[in-house]
Amino acid sequence: MKVSPADVAKIPASNLRVSRAEFVALWQAAEQFHDEQLRRGVPDWYGAGVVETCRWLAIVEPKTEQWRLAPSPVTRRLQVAYDDLIEAECHAAEQLAGSRPLPARLQGRPGWIEAVVATLNWAWRRHGRPPLDTNRFAWG
Repeated sequence: MKVSPADVAKIPASNLRVSRAEFVALWQAAEQFHDEQLRRGVPDWYGAGVVETCRWLAIVEPKTEQWRLAPSPVTRRLQVAYDDLIEAECHAAEQLAGSRPLPARLQGRPGWIEAVVATLNWAWRRHGRPPLDTNRFAWG
């Protein structure tokens, strides 16, 4: 998916605790990286986790299908992301990441929950680094 100026304009400022520019750079990099991996036939659960989380925080509107909210990555809630719900999703992601034995839904998705936790921690809690290196990607 290409992140459009309209997508960027619709991102609620209250859903981010990093700058919009930093978030958009990450989101664009994640979409590009994930698309490239899929084109090559490389499973990319880490990239999928970053993409899903960014789309949910940004309240993205899919362009190729009937409109529906992007579900929250862990709890799969079909609600618009807002502060209390984002914090609840952070807690749910951390709990799922620490579950042992590994839940069945994660066994075939290596890196996915780590990506969700890293994205939420960075974008919402301002903790840690961006989950992908945005300098690796050229826009042009």
